[in-house]
Amino acid sequence: MIRFILADLRRLWAASLVIVLLVALATALGVAVTLQERALRLGSARAADKFDLIVGAPGSETQLVLSSVFLQPAALPLMPGEVLTKLAADPRVAWAAPIGFGDNFKGYPIVGTTTALISGTTTGFIEGHMFAREGEAVVGSGVELPIGAEVKPMHGAADEGGETHADSTYHVVGKLQPTGTAWDRAVLVPIQAVWHIHGLGEEHEHGGEAVANGASPAEAQTSQTAAAGGEEHHHGHIDADAPLNEDFSRQLPGLPAVLVKPKTIADAYKLRQEYRTDSTTRAVFPAEVLTSLYATLGDARTVLMYVAYGAQALIAAALMLIAVIHVAQRRKQIGALRAFGAPRFAVFGIVWLELLLLVVLGVGAGFGMGYAAAEFLAGLFTAQSGVRMPVEFTGADGLLAATLIAFAALMAALPALLAYRQSPVEALRS
Repeated sequence: MIRFILADLRRLWAASLVIVLLVALATALGVAVTLQERALRLGSARAADKFDLIVGAPGSETQLVLSSVFLQPAALPLMPGEVLTKLAADPRVAWAAPIGFGDNFKGYPIVGTTTALISGTTTGFIEGHMFAREGEAVVGSGVELPIGAEVKPMHGAADEGGETHADSTYHVVGKLQPTGTAWDRAVLVPIQAVWHIHGLGEEHEHGGEAVANGASPAEAQTSQTAAAGGEEHHHGHIDADAPLNEDFSRQLPGLPAVLVKPKTIADAYKLRQEYRTDSTTRAVFPAEVLTSLYATLGDARTVLMYVAYGAQALIAAALMLIAVIHVAQRRKQIGALRAFGAPRFAVFGIVWLELLLLVVLGVGAGFGMGYAAAEFLAGLFTAQSGVRMPVEFTGADGLLAATLIAFAALMAALPALLAYRQSPVEALRS
């Protein structure tokens, strides 16, 4: 029987290929949606694992997490600098690190931070060492800059008329091991250097709102003045050879966010509660914020899955029509088999197995195509954001494949039943 089926499929290879492709495309759509949604969940969750608690000014919790964890540029309000001073001195805190944004270099975000954050969230260096002076920078594994490269910070995007801080330059002194997070595409510099470039220091007041991550109140006012045709603003600059000063007991400028590593889980919840009730701060667990984002993502996945199910239903109906026409065109062949003594169940089995085999091949090809599509999309997302998106199958995908094949087995039974009930005499007469 198997040889007969294979010979029949070779003879009708064009029609068989069309059936396999239709099934593969319908399956690939659903598989790609499922895998990509799962990859986004896993990738974002793993990226947020390194950050236990984020403290920022009252505002959008979602934007605070997206800006701090995933380095997405946005306007964040600033909180008073003494929040960092208080957190750094808190016995419940292992380390607290400020982060400042706003500048970039060739599309890579420049993030002002501290050695404590880098040491606490990475696994070491591919080459080079930690920055020790204001003019030094450490880059993530995804930044295509060699040791010794010069980095001239630009405020704003180049295609939108961004302004380069021509009198300030960083030199790359180290490249970090991959982390699978957005920080792999970041240029990390001392937070003091970011403050100095933007004209901030101990003599500057803090508070207010930022027009971009890490922008000072002075810069916000400057943007408004420039838009109104006012006087040109002169930025500060860094002292490239100045040693680091990570003593946060002094007066500090306003901050968009502080990343906090509590010593225990209980400390984390106590700190979150304490800094949520304060009218000047908002503390969040990134995992909690991501949960709400996953709900939105799940709604989008549901819509796309319904589209996939609709496509699969249409293709199933088309395959049924093709199968019935195929059986009708083979009436003489089926009648000849019956006339030569082939039992009804043998004819049923031949037709049923042929269709089932084609569908199984299509489902297998669809899973491969869906995986390839999800990998391609994940690669694009990783290249743009730096967050690694793991595309992987789970037991649920095996259950989906089994369900599709079981449905195909039932679907193939209808044309096989038509062949089973066909009279050999009537088939040979027609």
